[in-house]
Amino acid sequence: MKEEGGNAPAGRILVVEDDRALRNGLAMNLRLHGYEVLAAEDGDAGMRLAFDERPDLIVLDIMMPGCSGLDILQELRKRGEPTPVLVLSARDTTRDIVQGLDLGADDYMTKPFDLPELLARVTAMLRRSREQDRHLPPIEAGALRIDRAARRVTVRGREVELSAREFNLLNLLASAPDRVFTRETILERVWGWDYEGTARTVDNFVAKLRKKLRAGRRAGHWIRTVPRVGYRFEG
Repeated sequence: MKEEGGNAPAGRILVVEDDRALRNGLAMNLRLHGYEVLAAEDGDAGMRLAFDERPDLIVLDIMMPGCSGLDILQELRKRGEPTPVLVLSARDTTRDIVQGLDLGADDYMTKPFDLPELLARVTAMLRRSREQDRHLPPIEAGALRIDRAARRVTVRGREVELSAREFNLLNLLASAPDRVFTRETILERVWGWDYEGTARTVDNFVAKLRKKLRAGRRAGHWIRTVPRVGYRFEG
């Protein structure tokens, strides 16, 4: 595979590919283009990284040891993860391509492939994804404002410093006002599908998040406890 040079938007890309030479070659060329690259050699490792590291884009093989690329794709979409996915597979029939796209892939390339074309598709997919993120409307609830595009939270105009996980937790709840999220769902969506935390982990994070937001709302909280179930956002 020929090396390519040039500039590309920064981003974190997960490459899930069991062929070592191909995986290393893709990772090297993506890094040359300015991307941070995570790599997984089988489906099980790919599943963990997809949920735990939250990459900006996934380049995904289909046939691998452990769970298949289609399993990863299905799990991502089932959990509402919008991460762009480029399927890269030796399965090149129309039926295979349609199946991949129907399961939620954003693009599909067959092996062998042209490296400059793959890099161009990666750049285009990331550009589209960022354009969509920039158009996410902010969430406002009284004195609270969540700028989802900038990942910035303010209370009465003053910025609240949140960790990435605290922001993801607040954004999850606030994106669906009045919906009750169980602690198990929150663990899966915010911490990752195989995180071995407990309900207490969620409770501790909610307590810290409430403390940071408390100055903006003297009477109660935006995050309400649903006894024996979980939490909901009161907009």
